Amino acid sequence: MPTEVIQAEGLTKRYGRRPALTDCHLTVPRGRVIGLVGPNGAGKSTLLQLACGLIAPSSGALRVLGGRPGTQLSKVGFVAQDTPVYARLTVAEHLKLGARLNPGWDAALANRRISQLGLPPGQQAGRLSGGQRAQLALTVAAAKRPELLILDEPAAALDPLARKDFLRNLLEFVAELGASAVLSSHLLSDVERSCDHLIVLGNSRVQVAGDVRELLATHYRLTAPTTGLDRLPTGIEVIQAEHGGGQTRVIGRAHGQLPGAPWVAERIELEELALAYLTRAAVAA
Repeated sequence: MPTEVIQAEGLTKRYGRRPALTDCHLTVPRGRVIGLVGPNGAGKSTLLQLACGLIAPSSGALRVLGGRPGTQLSKVGFVAQDTPVYARLTVAEHLKLGARLNPGWDAALANRRISQLGLPPGQQAGRLSGGQRAQLALTVAAAKRPELLILDEPAAALDPLARKDFLRNLLEFVAELGASAVLSSHLLSDVERSCDHLIVLGNSRVQVAGDVRELLATHYRLTAPTTGLDRLPTGIEVIQAEHGGGQTRVIGRAHGQLPGAPWVAERIELEELALAYLTRAAVAA
């Protein structure tokens, strides 16, 4: 069994002359909840559709669960951005359809989760709330007992309480199934709450990727008085630098010992880290 669920080498996807992904190199480990973040148009949906085998790359290589995308459909559960359900089918009919289409269907799991969520089996999906439709789509995807759950901004349109419930149930499914999950979101707070691995996409490229704890342990906010400062800190990969109010502030990645005076180093949160990389990508674009 491969140690990674997704591996990309030089992965590129173009729509005509417009690049959606450019020369992406990724190794996504098993057993993790991976947050995929970036602005609209960064390539998040393209990457997830490539992983599901819905579209083909323009160049480069991509393997999912050790095989070619699209050949492992029984092992992959996918929830698209609009949390697709059939408006005229009832909740119970969705479960029957899932059982018919998926040989590994776990009816006990599906029925138990529907009961816990309080979804009326006879209710048409089109009459459910947005949060209930998202939960139904997640339940159908998880009842396949997949090794990998792929979710393309499934909670984007939900109110904060429904989004919190959805993310909690996602983590419960991951723990119960022993699965991996890739969660695409433009809401960094969702990623910070749910994910232990991070991929930041910007300007069609991977800006940074890695274990959240390791990223937070190597990134700092460095501050020094601008007066008399003749250079940025050495030994630091500068991600973002700002000057104002007599201070120079740097978000950077340490590849060794932190600089001494006049620099003062502080830990940063995941949101500040991701925003620094996204700002750098926007400036480069």
